[in-house]
Amino acid sequence: MPDANLLGTEGKGFVHLMEHLPLERISIAVAAIAAARAAYEWTREYVFERKAFGKPVGDLQNTRFVLAEMLTEIEVTQSHIDRCVLALNAGELTAVDAAKAKWWASELQKRVVDRCVQLHGGYGFMMEYPIGRAFVDSRVQTLYGGTTEVMKEIIGRDIAARPA
Repeated sequence: MPDANLLGTEGKGFVHLMEHLPLERISIAVAAIAAARAAYEWTREYVFERKAFGKPVGDLQNTRFVLAEMLTEIEVTQSHIDRCVLALNAGELTAVDAAKAKWWASELQKRVVDRCVQLHGGYGFMMEYPIGRAFVDSRVQTLYGGTTEVMKEIIGRDIAARPA
């Protein structure tokens, strides 16, 4: 292979890959929180259009509680991700902080989308609705870029390496 085709330094491919993992993981976290927010918005609109027991599903206390929980978790997670993006841009995002953001945001996406499917009822499982497609799409977020368990191992190793 010609030297012109070499990317990076010969023999350092794994090192180069590892150097870019924080960027990959924060990118996954950003996509996860955006998807969670989109699912929440579709659902918020839907529950105030859909009627059960003679009134919009969104007027039921349980539905309002679920919406409140999801919105709070989304906003708190968004703040953390925003901080991580600023750290990335400053060249200060650690692999551990990227792992935390990726783990939390991808698992949050999965939880939020699952709750949204529940609030959509049977329509939530139909691929004709965006929420049905989001349900299928959300599952892979906790896998690529490193599984949730790998993220926890990275974080755990960092905790174990610090003096008490």
